[in-house]
Amino acid sequence: MTEHHDYSAWVGRSETRHDLIAAAPLAGLAATLDRDDPPPTAGTPVPPLWHWIYFNPQVPAREIGPDGHPKRGGFLPPVALPRRMWAGGRLEFLQPLRVGEEGVRTSTIRSVSTKSGRSGALVFVTVRHELSGANGLALTEEHDIVYRDPLQPGAPEVPPQPAPADATFEREIVPDPVLLFRYSALTFNGHRIHYDQPYVTGVEGYPGLIVHGPLIATLLLDNLRRQHPEATVRRFAFKAVRPIFDIHRFHVCGRPDEGGRFTLWARDHQGHLAMQATAELA
Repeated sequence: MTEHHDYSAWVGRSETRHDLIAAAPLAGLAATLDRDDPPPTAGTPVPPLWHWIYFNPQVPAREIGPDGHPKRGGFLPPVALPRRMWAGGRLEFLQPLRVGEEGVRTSTIRSVSTKSGRSGALVFVTVRHELSGANGLALTEEHDIVYRDPLQPGAPEVPPQPAPADATFEREIVPDPVLLFRYSALTFNGHRIHYDQPYVTGVEGYPGLIVHGPLIATLLLDNLRRQHPEATVRRFAFKAVRPIFDIHRFHVCGRPDEGGRFTLWARDHQGHLAMQATAELA
């Protein structure tokens, strides 16, 4: 499939969403990540990256596309390429959202670009999110989305990169279907690549269920927070490099750099780099 559409009219488009920062989703994500956090109550801060369980579109069933996502168009441009993934993002945390307050998220499309890669046409969309709570702006986020051509049999594969071998802390993750289902439910993500094994293997051509990019990013930062539970995360950036599937275990790894900065990464079962990230603590 070839993408030659002009999506310039979508650049600058904005939408605003409101959501109550409720306790139950936080408790659900803590359980999903196998944490022993105390039950959240009014005023409990939302940990970094856990805001992804809020502000998610809840479209009627009639508006769901064949891949389980909302149909194309609306706020995001109607890109025809069938495979849609979270490519990465950059976040700055100014203050936490807190349980019991009403949050507001304003999203603006910053750019749309079309490229050609090894696997065919690619469309990249960058969205800027600004999230505010009762005390004003809480965090900013630039969210990168990539749309791709269908997988073609025999198409050249991007050569894998070896993951760094100098981790000072790491944790093994078992990405079973229950973990993926629970995260999909918490984020109201109907994308079938994360829970529908016949669809992901038979239609999209992958070997197994795909672990959510934001879930991997959350696990990377969760692993760092386990090392430094009292620290405040100020900045975080991540980039998806290679998909991880539910058929193998993987590791989330990290090492300290200078000035409160950390390099984080996910390593797949073959030692390949799956996601790379940086974090900065206050």
